[in-house]
Amino acid sequence: MSKKIPDITFTNKLEPKKGCILLSDPFMGDEYFERSVVYLCEHSPEGSFGFVINHYIEVNLSQLNDEFPDLDTKVSIGGPVEKETMYFIHTLAEELNDSLEISPGIFIGGDFEQLYTHLTSEHIAEDKIRFFLGYSGWNAGQLQEEIDRHSWVVCHPEDAKEIMTSKYEDHWKYFMNKLGPKYRLISGFPLDPSDN
Repeated sequence: MSKKIPDITFTNKLEPKKGCILLSDPFMGDEYFERSVVYLCEHSPEGSFGFVINHYIEVNLSQLNDEFPDLDTKVSIGGPVEKETMYFIHTLAEELNDSLEISPGIFIGGDFEQLYTHLTSEHIAEDKIRFFLGYSGWNAGQLQEEIDRHSWVVCHPEDAKEIMTSKYEDHWKYFMNKLGPKYRLISGFPLDPSDN
């Protein structure tokens, strides 16, 4: 009796939607998306956009905008589009007018003056707000084409904490492991297959 070969193709049946996570193919070999975790802020027939949440840069907020205080917070490279522009997601909807809800408990944007006042007058816990330079965007149908080519798998996070924290040692591996045994196996593959 022959042994059944395990399915290790990088695909699953979860559909992309606003508020989901995209996990990149482990061997994508892309400057911005290699082993990346993208939080999808919008997904519609017109297109999609989100932020890479696990690629950090060693820079302080005050270096990006001298009006900001010298806060101990991580800034992420959100993607290759509009790399000079800063964006933020947060859990502060009650403090920031004009915030738009992405998924339960997580919001994007809001009144910048209120944000500035909030940052300078109060201690903001690290898991309340996340900053990004640039974003990741897809034209109509483009993201689904990439998913069909097995460039991404979809994961649905359980709550806001999984998105807002920057304390996981490896966000990509954390979410891969949540998808089950096949993905735990894939998450252990070395970045360079010749190292195996």
